[in-house]
Amino acid sequence: MIAAEGLSVRLGRAEVLHDVSLHVRRGEWLAVIGPNGAGKSTLLRALMGLAGHRGTVTLDGHPLERLRPRQRARLVAYAPQTPLLPPDMTVFDYALLGRTPYIPYLGRESRHDRAVTEGVLARLDLTELAGRSLDHLSGGERQRVVLARALAQQAPVLLLDEPTTALDLGHQQQVLDLVDRLRIADGLTVVSTLHDLSLAAQYADSLLLLSRGRVAASGTPAQVLTEAVVGRHFGAHVKIEPGPDGRPVVHLVRGGP
Repeated sequence: MIAAEGLSVRLGRAEVLHDVSLHVRRGEWLAVIGPNGAGKSTLLRALMGLAGHRGTVTLDGHPLERLRPRQRARLVAYAPQTPLLPPDMTVFDYALLGRTPYIPYLGRESRHDRAVTEGVLARLDLTELAGRSLDHLSGGERQRVVLARALAQQAPVLLLDEPTTALDLGHQQQVLDLVDRLRIADGLTVVSTLHDLSLAAQYADSLLLLSRGRVAASGTPAQVLTEAVVGRHFGAHVKIEPGPDGRPVVHLVRGGP
């Protein structure tokens, strides 16, 4: 559903990504992990066409560069980690922006567009905040509103940059469970960055570890999350054990090696 071959991105004089390739089938969840500055957010922006790059990106078999903006927006939705939120806009109106690819030029949103938006807000426990302005939200509430706009887009590919940032434990689980349910029910293809390695292992079908802009490891969570790999690329001393479902759980070891 989404693929990249030989993807490289240069920002100024620095090469942020170098020769990254990935392939995600329809309905799969790929989590991109790695230390700070590894290029995770840049990778998502390149997959969305928001960062200039070398190499190729295809969405549902269509070369990214051949898609018009509205075509691209109907195929892939993107929730950035730190979006610019208009302070005077309401939660509902901001989430409704996700319907823009379906609204005719110089037209207005339809009853269906508003119903889709209302449904997404309900799923994210945001209905009571629908009329509140964005500058009166907590950090966690803002994060959920950004996700709501992306989900209202109803694109088959969902790119999420640290979707659990600023969320408490309960809302982290709520958001990731919701994304997982939508992925299974609607056949969504999800590519997300996640800094919490255990969460990445619990929800994603496969992991891609970036280190200094290069692919350091890829495969199932059990293949990627080994004590040696985590220690080498994150500089952390950890103990990794299988959880109840067999997926790896990462524990920090106090005091280091």
